[in-house]
Amino acid sequence: MIAFPNAKINLGLNIVSKRPDGFHNLETCFYPVKIFDSLEILHSDLFEFTHSGLESSSGEDNLVIKAHRAMQKKYGIGQVKIHLHKAIPMGAGLGGGSSDAAFTVKLLNELFQLGLSTHEMEDIVAPIGSDCPFFINNKPVIGKEKGNVFSPINLSLDGYFGLLIFPPFGVSTKEAYSKVTPKAPLYPVQEVIGEDIAQWKNKLHNDFEDSVFEIYPMLNDIKEKLYSSGAIYACMSGSGSTMFGIFTNKDQLHSVSLSGCTSFSFSF
Repeated sequence: MIAFPNAKINLGLNIVSKRPDGFHNLETCFYPVKIFDSLEILHSDLFEFTHSGLESSSGEDNLVIKAHRAMQKKYGIGQVKIHLHKAIPMGAGLGGGSSDAAFTVKLLNELFQLGLSTHEMEDIVAPIGSDCPFFINNKPVIGKEKGNVFSPINLSLDGYFGLLIFPPFGVSTKEAYSKVTPKAPLYPVQEVIGEDIAQWKNKLHNDFEDSVFEIYPMLNDIKEKLYSSGAIYACMSGSGSTMFGIFTNKDQLHSVSLSGCTSFSFSF
């Protein structure tokens, strides 16, 4: 069985407060985008995990393996052969690893005919990563608390075009949080998302940009380039290094060129 785990972007991200458990309360909008890994799972006598494409761990810290272990522990499923082809970069803020874990659970549910509900699959992946449950339902939502409490949102970017810019480095979650200062948002994400997209530029902010841009000024340069090339909204995705722009005209995407960076264009 084969599936194609997709990436996500964050439309705004407010770091609201520090939690007693050491995590942070945040608010953001998760939106799925059309850049994919490839995941194949087959029945097997012995467990086997292989990978190709971009760099990916083959050890027990790989989220695909963690997802299989969780399913095996809870539902007693049999052994499988898994192959993961990575196209979504690690440390990019696109949720590639989380998506791989969620799609592993969905494939295993189908392969072993478990009949699990969406909620049951979300419960399985929640301990693996805060944004893993998003990829089970895989529709636009407002994420709150640790980013794992979802509210459905009526949002469609159909008709717009997106451009992802990958710089030649990633940003770890620990690094992104190292200088962040939690604060009550001036403009709550859910309110701004409901406004015309032309208003997002001045109101929909990713708080990680304040700290990460100090460490990696190249990211600010990329954001400025996206806007100067015609983007109506540009932002850093999550806590990673990917910058993205939303455009009304597909031809504008070709004017964005940055030395040392990789770009990926798509339609929403």
